[in-house]
Amino acid sequence: MRGIRLIPLAVFVCAISASAQNPPVAPVRNVVDEHWGVKVDDPYRYMENLKDPEVQAWFKGQADYAAGILKGIPGRDELLARIKELDAGRPYNISGIRRMPDGRLFYSKRTVEDNLAKLYTRIGLAGEERLLIDPSTMTPPNGGHYSIGFAEPSPSGRYVAYGLAASGSEQEVLRVLDVTSGKDLSDVIDRMETAYTNPQWLPDGSGFFYSRRRQLPPEAPPTEGYKRTSAFLHRLGTDPDKDPAVFAMDLWQGVTMTEEDFPGIVLPSGSDHVIGQIKHGDANQLTLYAAPLSTIATSNTPWKMVSDVPDSVTDFAVHGDQVYLLTSRTAPRFRVVRTPLENPKFASADEVLPSTNSVVRGITATRDALYVSALSGGMNQIIRMDYETATPARLQYPDEAPSGGIASAGGNVDGIFVTTTSWTKRSGIYAYDPKMNSFNETGLNPTGKYDEVSGYEAIEVEAPSHDGVMVPLSIMHKSGITLDGSNPTLLSGYGAYGSASSAFFDPQRLAWLERGGILAIAHVRGGGAYGQEWHLGGQKLTKKNTWKDFIACAEYLIEKGYTSPSKLAGQGGSAGGITIGRAITERPDLFAAALVDVGCLDGIRMETTTNGVPNIQEFGTVTKEDEFHGLLEMSAYHHVVDGAKYPAVLLSHGINDPRVEPWMSGKMCASLQAASTSGKPILFRVDYQAGHGIGSTKAQYQEGLADKWSFLLWQLGSPEPQNPESKSSASGSGQ
Repeated sequence: MRGIRLIPLAVFVCAISASAQNPPVAPVRNVVDEHWGVKVDDPYRYMENLKDPEVQAWFKGQADYAAGILKGIPGRDELLARIKELDAGRPYNISGIRRMPDGRLFYSKRTVEDNLAKLYTRIGLAGEERLLIDPSTMTPPNGGHYSIGFAEPSPSGRYVAYGLAASGSEQEVLRVLDVTSGKDLSDVIDRMETAYTNPQWLPDGSGFFYSRRRQLPPEAPPTEGYKRTSAFLHRLGTDPDKDPAVFAMDLWQGVTMTEEDFPGIVLPSGSDHVIGQIKHGDANQLTLYAAPLSTIATSNTPWKMVSDVPDSVTDFAVHGDQVYLLTSRTAPRFRVVRTPLENPKFASADEVLPSTNSVVRGITATRDALYVSALSGGMNQIIRMDYETATPARLQYPDEAPSGGIASAGGNVDGIFVTTTSWTKRSGIYAYDPKMNSFNETGLNPTGKYDEVSGYEAIEVEAPSHDGVMVPLSIMHKSGITLDGSNPTLLSGYGAYGSASSAFFDPQRLAWLERGGILAIAHVRGGGAYGQEWHLGGQKLTKKNTWKDFIACAEYLIEKGYTSPSKLAGQGGSAGGITIGRAITERPDLFAAALVDVGCLDGIRMETTTNGVPNIQEFGTVTKEDEFHGLLEMSAYHHVVDGAKYPAVLLSHGINDPRVEPWMSGKMCASLQAASTSGKPILFRVDYQAGHGIGSTKAQYQEGLADKWSFLLWQLGSPEPQNPESKSSASGSGQ
């Protein structure tokens, strides 16, 4: 554990105004907590008060220092220019497509000139495009920018319920647009909770269901922020504060939920039932209820349970009077079952898709069939299942791409839109016609200059981990590279919530690859590469497998000659902060540099935060002895050791982050700066107009990418960019 280093406040204050050659020094004010007989030091606990002027000054000093170093790296501006050029290879990008029964389309679009995505509509694929919502024309009261968090058209397409969030905060305020007039209605609802369910329109468009957080007093502790969320029914033109609750804690006898649960109402197209969904924090297992739509908001809604936590249902889809459930119960790689909504019984549900070697990731109901997404060998496949025959048929992608995903689907339309991809190529958006069993190019996304490149390759391998388990590893690089250990390599990993990465291509990656760099993705335990067992193999008390798998992948890259410790960097973000944070604290000798993005780095204090409470399901709680020890083991902040030679580290965080508190990066930065004896830089990049990365502008993303990659190229000894000698100092830059 860290030793205590007493630094007078005067030194701290002077450091803030010190030369840009040195970052401000954080004073140590150790707080000792005792859990289950174990004393835990926290030398920078005071940083958790981000409103403290002293803490704000330290953050600002670190931000200014990091900006000065990063902007001064020779070649950084050229790298940024190349990133912008690669991004501009396609004149525009379309996503979030919603198709209506009359052929109308709603979608998000960002052109080369746009800094933010805008909402558009058109009639059919050939119709004239019409701009509906442009967030760049609006400015939050405190400055910054707005981004569109969600956009849900009503069944007729007359209205769109949409959410705006300021500067990456994800704190969305709902508004309703009249599509014909182009003007907003009077309806405005704040405190929206859309992490798990978006607003759901009534069939006649007269209103919608939505979930909302409580109004809390200013002095309420942060742990109360997500508790007692409720689902409501709003009728257009009425006062939202008088909306009736329709699915909430203690509302209906026989419907059980805790104050940490997230309830929501899902209204499937073409069904006379609604689904009451309960998300238990960030756990994947859902509790589901069903009731007739006509009974919602009455005094006697006859809710019937569809599934509960032991049934391990993680996704569902409704067609007519049947609900299809994706479950890992008795099937670690998942299977699909079906039961009637009128009298749902999971125990006697019909199996319609048995478990196979592929990992079933999601199900979607359209008017013609059930479409299933399944992961196999890092590639995502789509399986169509006719409702009558329930015969599975794998779709053959039109361009022979190895991987693809559903870009648009709906219960009131036939077929799906599909995007296809690989690690080295991306394509347009295709419409699948179920009657002809064929794909047609939609023309929605044009072919970009850099969408298909030659001279690059990707391979899938496996690395043996500490316990002999083989870990999937994806590797991308220029063709014909020499395996002599000289290649600058960036290894990234996540490993939480059962999340799995399939092949995808981003032209901006070429800015790294064309400089001789290697990109590798470690599909570590805690993720979902091999289904539920893989997830549980890196959760709570087994979490150590996550970073040990990552270390094993790093060792594989070195052993096979792809790179060497002096040329290897690691990266992790959010929950992946555990992965990279513990990898560099356990094996600092293995990496020359590391990127830690909005990282979860203090496991012991995690559950004291707003979003920490829902994450107890994934990581654990200090109130249980075994889980406390698991949290302490995964807490990178508590494994920083004085005198260790740590790699160069760039920590990045948006100050408006609602998911991981920025003080986690602050405490880790202060600890590393005080402890490391390597002479390599520990920088803290703070964005005051960003959050967790969601809702950031194009410019913010590109600037951040240029900063991170130029930092790595500098530290990995690439000839371009080079060490900014004018910025070097013993404590502030690498050698």
